[in-house]
Order: sequence, then C-alpha cells, then structure tokens
Amino acid sequence: MRPEALRALAGCSRILHAGDVGACEVLEALEAIAPVVAVRGNNDHGAWADALPETADVRIGGARIHLLHDASALAIDARAFDAVVAGHSHQPRVEERDGVLRLNPGSAGPRRFSLPVTVARLTIRGRALSAELIELQVATGSKPMRPSRTRAK
Repeated sequence: MRPEALRALAGCSRILHAGDVGACEVLEALEAIAPVVAVRGNNDHGAWADALPETADVRIGGARIHLLHDASALAIDARAFDAVVAGHSHQPRVEERDGVLRLNPGSAGPRRFSLPVTVARLTIRGRALSAELIELQVATGSKPMRPSRTRAK
C-alpha cells in the first residue's frame, strides 16, 4: 500500500476498488480511511479474495454505480447506471459513453507496464458525476510501503 495513495484518498467518504487488490491488508488500510466496496480481480487469490464479489452495484447519493474488474466482461446494459468503474487494464481513463461515465482508476499499487501510478476521485452531487485521475508522485523503481495502522481523525 503506497502512502501516496493513502494520502490521495484521505477525506473520501467511500472507496471503490475495481480489483487486483493484492492482499487483505490493502483493504484493511483502505477501511481505515472510509468504507470500502471491492470486487475480485484476476490477480486476487486465496480465501480473502474468494469472499469478494465479481461485481457490485453501489448507490451513493442519487448515483448508481456498477463496479467490476474487467470492463470487457460487462454483462448488463451500462445505461442502467450513471457510472461503470473497472480496472483490469490498469490504463487510467475517464470517458462518457451513451450518457454513462466510464472510469478506470489505473493502479496505485505496483507499477503496471509503463503506466502512471494513479487513483481516481469521483465527485457525486445527486446523480451528477465528475471524475479526475490523480497521478501519484512516486520514485522510479520504488516499491509500495506498508501503511501504519492508525486511523485519521
């Protein structure tokens, strides 16, 4: 768990994780910031990962959000939601298609390929959504650090 990611997520009221969590300790660190909804990614293995769903439908305020790992596995009509959040490619992206916000927050864990290390912030006002990608400033070649177990006030 990168401390830069924890700092970027500070103040969030909810955290959505689109899979490839890596370890249950990551979820514990995120839960210290805000309630977490997470889905299982193709790199999540073990009993803790088996407990994660493949998809989750989340309502925050008036917004309906569908959360899954791989957008290509979307088996429902995305137009039933205000946003679809998926992460499998780790390619950070924010786009709107057919009136639906589609968000890939990228990866805040180990650097994937030559992609930036990112998280996304989703702002919800009623059913109006906006998203921004936040690139974390991490040293080249640095490894994620384990977070402290203290809870922010």
